[in-house]
Amino acid sequence: MPDVAANKIPVTVLTGYLGAGKTTLLNRILSENHGKKYAVIVNEFGEIGIDNDLIVGADEEIFEMNNGCVCCTVRGDLVRIIDGLMKRRGKFDAIILETTGLADPAPVAQTFFVDEDVREKTALDAVVTVADAKWLSDRLKDAPEAKNQIAFADVIVLNKTDLVSKPELAEVEARIRGINPYAKLHRTERAQVKLTDVLGQGAFDLDRILEIEPEFLEDGGHDHHHDHDHHHHHGHDHHHDHAHGLKHYHDEDMQSISLRTDKPVDPAKFMPWLQDLVAKDGEKILRSKGILAFKGDDDRYVFQGVHMMLEGDHQRKWKADEPRESRLVFIGRELPEQKIRDGFERTIVT
Repeated sequence: MPDVAANKIPVTVLTGYLGAGKTTLLNRILSENHGKKYAVIVNEFGEIGIDNDLIVGADEEIFEMNNGCVCCTVRGDLVRIIDGLMKRRGKFDAIILETTGLADPAPVAQTFFVDEDVREKTALDAVVTVADAKWLSDRLKDAPEAKNQIAFADVIVLNKTDLVSKPELAEVEARIRGINPYAKLHRTERAQVKLTDVLGQGAFDLDRILEIEPEFLEDGGHDHHHDHDHHHHHGHDHHHDHAHGLKHYHDEDMQSISLRTDKPVDPAKFMPWLQDLVAKDGEKILRSKGILAFKGDDDRYVFQGVHMMLEGDHQRKWKADEPRESRLVFIGRELPEQKIRDGFERTIVT
C-alpha cells in the first residue's frame, strides 16, 4: 500500500452467517499465543460467547484478554469505539471487527471510508467471510445477507468441510465462485485456518492477490484461476467443461466483471468516469477494486470501493520488469456490464 498507509492500523472485517464458525475463529484469535496484539470489536458481546476465563478486567467497554489482545463491544458508535481504541497506550498491531451473522458487511466497511479520523488512522485490510459448507447452499437460496457476505469477501473460510461429501464440497465451491470468483478460499474444519491466512492479507492491494493467485484477472477471468495450487481437483475441472459433470454456476443476480488493458489510461477521463459510475450505479456495485497505469505516471494507482464510497492512492513505482497494465474488478447485482466496458474503453489512451 502507499507510504501514507504504512502507519495506519490494518482492519479486518470478519463476517459470516449465524453458526458458520465465526465465534470459534474469534476465540482462537483471542486466546492463541500468536505474539501479536489484536483489538477485537464485537457487535454484541453476549451473542458471541467469548470464554470469560480469557477476559481480564471486563468492567469497561474495552477489556484486555490474557494474550494481550483487547476486546470491545459495539453497542453504540463504531467511530467512537475506534477513537477509544486509538487512545490506548501500548497500541496494537491490528483491529478485527466482527459483524453480526445477519449483517450486510457494507455499512461496516464504509465506516472506514467515511469518517475522516478513522480514515487517517486505519486502513481496511480485508473482508473475511466464514461460510458453512453444509448449509451455505440453502442459505444462498433464502438469505440475501449470506450472498452479500460471499460477494463482499476478499477471503472466504469455507468451514465444516468434514460434514459434507466431496461432490457436495465441489458443488458449494462452484456456487461460491458463481458469486465471487476472486476471493481467496480456504477449506477448514472447526475454523482451523492459519491466522496468517486471514489476517494481514492486504487484500485490497491487488499486488498481494497477484502474488497469491498469479492468474488473477486472466482474460475471460472466470473461475479457472482458483484452487490451482493446493487443492485436489476431485475431477471438478468442470469449470472448463460445461458439457458434463457438475454444473458451472452463474449466480442469477450476482455477477463480477473484470477489465484490463495494457495501454495507458487517461486519469483526466478515468477519474470522472469512475466517480460518475459509482454515483449512478453504486447501489448495484458491492465491491470495486483496481490497479491503474496512468499515462505519464511512474506510480501505480490503486483504488477500492464499497457501493458509492471510493478510496484511491498512488502506491509505488512500477517496477522495470513488470507489465504496466490496468486491471479492475466490479462485483455486484445486475451490473450494467456493457456500459461499464464501453465507459472504461473510452478512458484508454489510444
